[in-house]
Amino acid sequence: MSRWGRKARPPPGFDYLEPTLAALEAELREKVNEGHEGKRKNESLWPVHQINWQRSRYIFDMFYRYEKISREVYEYCVQMKLVDAALAAKWKKPGYEKLCCTYAINTKNFKFGTTSICRVPKQVLNEGTVVEDANCGCRGCSSGDQGERNIFGNKYGQYLAGIQVRRERKQAKAAAAVAGVWAEGGGEEEDEEEGDEEAEGKEEGEEEGHGKRSGHDERTEGGPEMHIHKKVKA
Repeated sequence: MSRWGRKARPPPGFDYLEPTLAALEAELREKVNEGHEGKRKNESLWPVHQINWQRSRYIFDMFYRYEKISREVYEYCVQMKLVDAALAAKWKKPGYEKLCCTYAINTKNFKFGTTSICRVPKQVLNEGTVVEDANCGCRGCSSGDQGERNIFGNKYGQYLAGIQVRRERKQAKAAAAVAGVWAEGGGEEEDEEEGDEEAEGKEEGEEEGHGKRSGHDERTEGGPEMHIHKKVKA
């Protein structure tokens, strides 16, 4: 049974997300348990915030952008707190499409009633200004063409849904190309295969007294894409 099914049974289609979510969960546990020596107090929690963002973004994009999962699956993920609902709600609003965390826009958290420096558009900052949110390590999550694509500048800033969907499309295209080749040359290949089978039958008959040859069926199965971090590369 899925670890997420202990409280409520996952709806059909959740298994599409599960390999990536399991990899993220393992990564989160590893980061929580690793040593914090040499890191600032807030910096030790950056991976937790960043993985939360990445997991939420993965599910959000799979539902809203790529339409790979149903609303039922999405709402189940929200219910199980696999999605940061407050953060996802902000992503739907203009200007907040890449928001790193709700903390960054809460004016109560900053002096003079401002927001985090990561919300300031890059084009209005002085050249050489270092952008790094103290709470989560965001390097700039303002909207616009000049904004940062990878807001954390590391593997946790990757858009995993896009990576997974592009790989699936590439695999489907390759499979279709192979199928097209077989369709074009099907007759000739079938004739050749029949001749090979007859030859193999004769050889097997000759070798009956010496035992049967062992057959080995080799199949390669593609693993889940998403295995990020140590497992997935952009």
